[in-house]
Amino acid sequence: MIQEILNIQYPVIQGGMAWISDASLAAAVSNAGGLGVIACGNAPGSYVREQIKKIRELTDKPYGLNVMLLSPYVEEVALIATEEKVPVVITGAGDPSRFIKAWQSNGTKVIPVVASVALAKRMVRLGVDAIIAEGGEAGGHVGELNTMTLVPAVVDAIDLPVIAAGGIFDARGVLASFALGASGVQVGTRFILAEECTVHENYKKKVIKAKDIDSFVTGRNTGHPVRVLRNPLSKELKKMDHAGKTAEEIEAFSAGSLYRAAIEGDLKTGSFMAGQCACMVDEIEPAAKILESLLALSEPFARLKQQVEAL
Repeated sequence: MIQEILNIQYPVIQGGMAWISDASLAAAVSNAGGLGVIACGNAPGSYVREQIKKIRELTDKPYGLNVMLLSPYVEEVALIATEEKVPVVITGAGDPSRFIKAWQSNGTKVIPVVASVALAKRMVRLGVDAIIAEGGEAGGHVGELNTMTLVPAVVDAIDLPVIAAGGIFDARGVLASFALGASGVQVGTRFILAEECTVHENYKKKVIKAKDIDSFVTGRNTGHPVRVLRNPLSKELKKMDHAGKTAEEIEAFSAGSLYRAAIEGDLKTGSFMAGQCACMVDEIEPAAKILESLLALSEPFARLKQQVEAL
């Protein structure tokens, strides 16, 4: 069970969303029985260490760091994760092989996010502890396969626990993930509307107002596809993509845009990354209530809740 591997009560991981998933949100999820995750994104090591210090003040429960391997600060952040003996490291956007041994020597569980069976198999050979199979419905950087196809394909291909991600926002999605063979779920967009999430109010409003056609992927032609919500910046990025602009041109144009959205609330030049499920979430609630609602239809969760309450 993924709960035993991560030492958590419920099989729910809060997605690591750069400049959104900070210690406040992560601690709230961990205190509620899931695994809260601090997103490192492109932040420097000083920010990461500060967030680790803060979450330790807010909870004594396990938590994770989401390490983006393309970050210019990745070496610094990886060392901090080792020094601080972070309970769980979730990796994305790159090859974690050079860090795994140091992390695991401290007892850290390493869980990479993958978007294909081939990458999942490669991560298994590296000796990771579990796999997050993330479908293209997710917000931020995405692959081609959707969750309905990717999760069972990865489950059938490897022997490690598989955590489903991408488009999961309520108990129906969790139940479907279990039916596909997943051992747990990772949920991102839904937690943007957690009361404890400190993202700019404009970001929350953007998610609440999102319609089903407001989520699309930019950057496919550059090899770095990103799912975002519609606004002036994303429309321009889409045009640049169709015009055949280079990855360097697109990256230069959008530099700092996620920070502008999440921290400054810039509705025009901010990048509002969110999953397709943004059109289905519209209520701000405590993280604990969100977590409980995610598992409301799960019979295994009902049994597990009874066991926990009996302790």
